[in-house]
Amino acid sequence: MKDALLATLVEEYSAVEAFASILTLETKALTALSPLELLPPIVEKKTELIGVLANLEAIRDKLLADMGLPAGWPGMELAASTDTRVADQWSLLQKAAERARRFNTSNGELIRVRMDYNQRALAALQVEVPQKVGFYGPDGRIPAQPAA
Repeated sequence: MKDALLATLVEEYSAVEAFASILTLETKALTALSPLELLPPIVEKKTELIGVLANLEAIRDKLLADMGLPAGWPGMELAASTDTRVADQWSLLQKAAERARRFNTSNGELIRVRMDYNQRALAALQVEVPQKVGFYGPDGRIPAQPAA
C-alpha cells in the first residue's frame, strides 16, 4: 500500500513540476509585448495539468483511506511519519507546490497590473471631446449644424 502511495507522490511531484514550468512560460508570455498569441496553449496545458493533479490527489486520498488514514495533509503527515521514503517524497512535493504557488501568485499580479494598465488606457481613449463644427464624429460623418 505504501509503495502505491509513494508512486502516486512521485507522479504528483512530476505533475507539479510540469505545472511550475508552464507557469514560468506564462510569466514570459505575460511580460511579452503581445502575449495574446502565446497564452492560449499555455492556458490549455495548465487546465490539463490541473485535471491531472486533481486526479492524483483523489488517488492519494483513496490510498490514505485504504490505509486507515485521513485524507489530505493530516493523512500525509501521518503516513510520512512512519516511512522515510514517503516523508522524503512528501517533502519534495510540498516544496514544488510552494514554488508553483509563488509563480501563480506572481502571474496573478502581472495580470492585475496589465488589466489596470488596459483600463487606464481605455479611460484615456474615452475622454469626451467637445463637438466642433466641421469635425467628423465617431461615425465618420460631420454632424448637422444646429439652427441658429
